Amino acid sequence: MMRYVFGKLLLTVPTLAILSVVIFALIRMVPGDPAVFMVGDLADAAALDEARRELGLDRPYAVQYFLWLGNVLSGDLGRSVMTGQPVTEAIAARFPVTAQVVLVAMALALLAAVPAGLFAGWRHNTPADFAVVLIMNIFLSIPSFWMGLMLILAFGIYLDWLPTVGYVSVADDLAAGLEYLIMPVLAVVFIEVATLTRMMRASTIEVLRQEYVTHARAKGLPERVVLARHVFKNAFAPTLTLMGLMLGSLLGGVAVIETVFTLPGIGRLLVDSIYARDYGVVQGVLLFVALTYVAVNLTVDLLYPVFDPRVRL
Repeated sequence: MMRYVFGKLLLTVPTLAILSVVIFALIRMVPGDPAVFMVGDLADAAALDEARRELGLDRPYAVQYFLWLGNVLSGDLGRSVMTGQPVTEAIAARFPVTAQVVLVAMALALLAAVPAGLFAGWRHNTPADFAVVLIMNIFLSIPSFWMGLMLILAFGIYLDWLPTVGYVSVADDLAAGLEYLIMPVLAVVFIEVATLTRMMRASTIEVLRQEYVTHARAKGLPERVVLARHVFKNAFAPTLTLMGLMLGSLLGGVAVIETVFTLPGIGRLLVDSIYARDYGVVQGVLLFVALTYVAVNLTVDLLYPVFDPRVRL
């Protein structure tokens, strides 16, 4: 078991190194000069050269990369060209908003998807299975931004139950904060529950065909015991892997949802920084997204032996 954990931890080092190089290279390939946005396009050449020296853009790319990497390892992701705010502070202020929406949405989606997928797989090729598959296909075909707009139209405008614009932190006002989170969470749930349900259903169907399930039934075990003890754990392992991939990408920034509901999350920070050509913030946010993605999937990999004992061997 310790060898498995150590191996997974060791693999994250080259992964993060490659990601840092890719992010650094992509930012340098984006058109535009950050110095121009810093001092203005009407500034003279001397001012532009001074701005480039201040930003370190006058040095070779290799030197820039290692200087940036050294700052990153010390916890410094740079500063915003537009506001002068440290990138780490901007991320720290925005990420909790994204985390609230994503973690609650994924928990709700998982609570709905696991029993729905398990039931659909158990009742394979029956009307109940077809009904679950049909509903999930409908959810899967709906774009997230359209779902968000429909929720705003229904609950925010027609019924006037929930606020449509703005954000209140649950730390400042629990009741008001929950009201602002309901529609963004629902928009994420409707999309993600379909993917998780389909995976859980497919895994359940595959596990039900295994010989140990047939043996358990032949021993006379009740069907609920077979499903809970022999089917659930083995069917849930692939769903857990998919959940890690989805959670990592969502924590990286649900930019569309945050833009639709005007939430000050990390996804909207990235979008606003791209429009403002604030490359320092874009670079820092992308690196943070990559770190989050790797950390979430590493956690899922370390949890995998809990549901699949074969991994421990």
